[in-house]
Amino acid sequence: MENDFIIKCIDSVAQCIIDREDEIESLDRAIGDGDHYINIKRGSSALQSIKPELEDIPTNEIFKKIGMTLMTSVGGASGPLFASFFLSVSKHIEEGDNLQKFSQAFALGVESIMQRGKSKLGDKTMLDVLIPVSEKLKVLADDSYEIKELTKQIDLVAQASVKATKDLLPTKGRAAGLADRAIGHIDPGAKTCQLIISTICYELNKT
Repeated sequence: MENDFIIKCIDSVAQCIIDREDEIESLDRAIGDGDHYINIKRGSSALQSIKPELEDIPTNEIFKKIGMTLMTSVGGASGPLFASFFLSVSKHIEEGDNLQKFSQAFALGVESIMQRGKSKLGDKTMLDVLIPVSEKLKVLADDSYEIKELTKQIDLVAQASVKATKDLLPTKGRAAGLADRAIGHIDPGAKTCQLIISTICYELNKT
């Protein structure tokens, strides 16, 4: 994974977050704490500010810096969870790793979110996108799919998974207090993860 590509993705994700402000905010107003978009935008801007520091360092150090930056810049529940993911990946990825190695690191990053958030699949959280994506990524990487087909399938899984959160009963966070009233609403954290994944898939398809 080249440094230039990671930096390009930081910019593309930041722009995507800005472009989808109304959508993310409306989802969070419905069942969240109302600060999710502000926190995610703050984190995106913080990552853009450290881009010069990412140009000439190893891949694992890039992920570590991303994780530490998110830890200190993103508030609410999302900050520590996203930070945990990137810090975990940084411990299990090296320069020149193939897709199988990356899929393993991705899975361990998702596991770190599960441990930190004490959440699992079906709790109506970001994990309801990340877990299916992680599982699909492992299958496709193990089967040596070409990158364009892999990204297409990963994007489809992310989009289907975020839509599925609409019918879930939440068990974590403010949404859990809404009980049945949260059913019928997409989880904002899951939506943000889907947007990030879809954006990166789009950038990979251009390479």
